[in-house]
Amino acid sequence: MIFPLKSKASPIINKQNFMKHTQHTRKFLLTSALTATLLLPNLGLKRLLAADKPEFAPLKLQLPLPTAKGTPDDLPTGPNVEKFTDKPRAAFMAPKGVKNVALGKKVTCSLDKLYSGTLSQITDGKKDPDDDQAVEMKKGVQWVQIDLEKVYPVYAIVVWHDHRWLQVFKDVVVQAADDADFTKNVRTIFNNDLENESGRGIGTDKQYFETAEGKLIDAKGVQARYLRFYSKGSNMTAYNVYQEIEVYALPAS
Repeated sequence: MIFPLKSKASPIINKQNFMKHTQHTRKFLLTSALTATLLLPNLGLKRLLAADKPEFAPLKLQLPLPTAKGTPDDLPTGPNVEKFTDKPRAAFMAPKGVKNVALGKKVTCSLDKLYSGTLSQITDGKKDPDDDQAVEMKKGVQWVQIDLEKVYPVYAIVVWHDHRWLQVFKDVVVQAADDADFTKNVRTIFNNDLENESGRGIGTDKQYFETAEGKLIDAKGVQARYLRFYSKGSNMTAYNVYQEIEVYALPAS
């Protein structure tokens, strides 16, 4: 019986294989290190962004008592007026920890004298449909302004003009600015002034009915210290009326 002879591998071939293997290993390690260098900062950035992103929850409001007066027969209608409903508003999602930063803050206005009430009532937390809780101003385009005293990321604004009666206030505009004179970085948050009566630009938001729920405006986290609110009477009265304004923001850091 003849057995095949086992050949001995050449030392030169073994050395070449070893060198190729070493080169492949180096390339693999180099590629892995480069990939890790590129990915790790991105992963860290993603974690940082996720940590900075607030957790949202339904905004809880302390609503006033509803009016005892009935619903008028001649409610305003049209394409620019929200349809009236007596159903509760859908939950508004806001970051956890938001507070009414307007409570007790200073209010100024476009007039030297009011018909009734005091400006401090607009941020005193009271908003029931009582005559002594309504701040009345003369007719024409008028405004009230709140100084939050600090810059806040504002997520929601709730306005009660006058829910003693079911009515629609006209030319409602809400703006934010960096200065009390509203000359720096003026931004419009809400505007249903369809004919630019206030000179703030033509609005695209719809008119709405005054109810105990107030008008909740999504401020989308706008950075603001000064807020100004315009109006020009309602379908029931030429007077401008305010009961309460609440501004929900995260506490200033």
